[in-house]
Amino acid sequence: MKIFTAEEIKAADEFTIANVPITSISLMERAASKCAEWIFQHCKNYSKFAVFCGKGNNGGDGFAIARMLYLKGFDVDVLIDLSNDKFSDDAQINYQRLKEISGILVHDFKDIDSFQFDQDTIIIDALFGTGLSRKLDGVYAELIEKLNKLNQVKISVDVPSGLFSDKIIEENQTIFQADYTLSFQFWKRSFLHPETGKFAGKVVILDIDLNKEYINKTPTDYFVIDDEMIKEIFKPKNDFAHKGTYGKAIIVAGSCGKIGAAVLATKSALKTGTGLTFTIAPNCGYEILQTSCPEAMFISGGKKYIEEIEIQKDSVYGIGPGLGTESQTEKSLLKFLKQSENPLLLDADALNIISKNQDHINLIPKNSVITPHPKEFERLFGTTEDSFERLELARIKAKELQIFIVLKDHHTQIIDPKGKVFYNITGNSGLAKGGSGDLLTGIITSLLAQKYSPENASILGVWLHGKAADFAAKKFSKESMLPTDVIGELGNVFLYLNKKVTTQL
Repeated sequence: MKIFTAEEIKAADEFTIANVPITSISLMERAASKCAEWIFQHCKNYSKFAVFCGKGNNGGDGFAIARMLYLKGFDVDVLIDLSNDKFSDDAQINYQRLKEISGILVHDFKDIDSFQFDQDTIIIDALFGTGLSRKLDGVYAELIEKLNKLNQVKISVDVPSGLFSDKIIEENQTIFQADYTLSFQFWKRSFLHPETGKFAGKVVILDIDLNKEYINKTPTDYFVIDDEMIKEIFKPKNDFAHKGTYGKAIIVAGSCGKIGAAVLATKSALKTGTGLTFTIAPNCGYEILQTSCPEAMFISGGKKYIEEIEIQKDSVYGIGPGLGTESQTEKSLLKFLKQSENPLLLDADALNIISKNQDHINLIPKNSVITPHPKEFERLFGTTEDSFERLELARIKAKELQIFIVLKDHHTQIIDPKGKVFYNITGNSGLAKGGSGDLLTGIITSLLAQKYSPENASILGVWLHGKAADFAAKKFSKESMLPTDVIGELGNVFLYLNKKVTTQL
């Protein structure tokens, strides 16, 4: 799914109105209807709504939603700034339609202090939409601060009021804290970054049928990884294939005391479908690996830590989990990189070793994949003020080095050498445990070995990793799920994928 800026979304609305054709008020009605239907389906245990409306088109959406919810049998109150009765044209039309319904009471914002919010009341925020470009102050900032202190369920229409669609917020900026955001047609970039996404709560994308021609022809560098993209990438197993068809993955991982990292990376590579999987690890991990991963083949890389990385042709290497940064390990890795020309995956301690000397970064073979978390990224490329700035630096470095950067975060971003960004929306906070990154190393290395392109291996790998974690969270909870539980769910994710892409009776 493409991600557009606020200006591009406005242009999509205008193109739809001009070319479908449809009037702007009818498009607003369509959007409001989608919101009202979602609310009706998901909020049946509540009986009352307090809808806070601004003066622009977001307020117009709110007026229409209030009218529709009332007609569905809910009690609805609307709150506006009665000191200023100047609305946008379409908001004015919906305000007039609202006033024709005697059962909906309209209150002033200043009445909020005496307004009765009980536990059956849901608050709907329709104050400001995607066009907001300034920090809120005055009556609106004061209102939102009061609403944020209430314990009621809160729903934002299109974007939480006070939040910008495409950029970072200022310190201490007043923003509506939504539990749910009903976003029209597209994800907004601000929903996908930790500093801003926390205000959106659970994001629900509502298709309001904006013109497909505009969406298809309008270029963007930002995308959300959705099921349609994954269906295009995923290649089901060929019934006539053999183990040689699906490549050879070599996991280079582990040191004395950190063999678990090698086990997790190896198991996840095996479960992702590599034809042949090898593990280069120190001898102290021999029995552990042979016992826990009997399907993989062991190659000695040293005694207590990696001292030598064997080079095998026609193999894809995933290097880093639990590797340590011993001087001999550092020497062996740098020697390997100097001799290697094929794309590979580098993670964890492999990246920490490279970050010791900026000249080493240029040893990374072109089209390789690196998978840093924010701190590892900082060691490699320098500090940034926030996640938006970090992403833009990643785009610069991916182009400069001609590599793929998998920037791990709540919504992990895959950045390609052309500067395109793919946000992942699978996964959950249950992955915030040691070992989760080791799984991703094994998964992407396995896909690279199976001849997926570096871009597709990264996109599919991150999606698989997150989807398996979502399955694990449902079964074990985010608190109790372990990385090994995520590995165990990879099979169920592949079953899910195969059902989506293959024809079955």
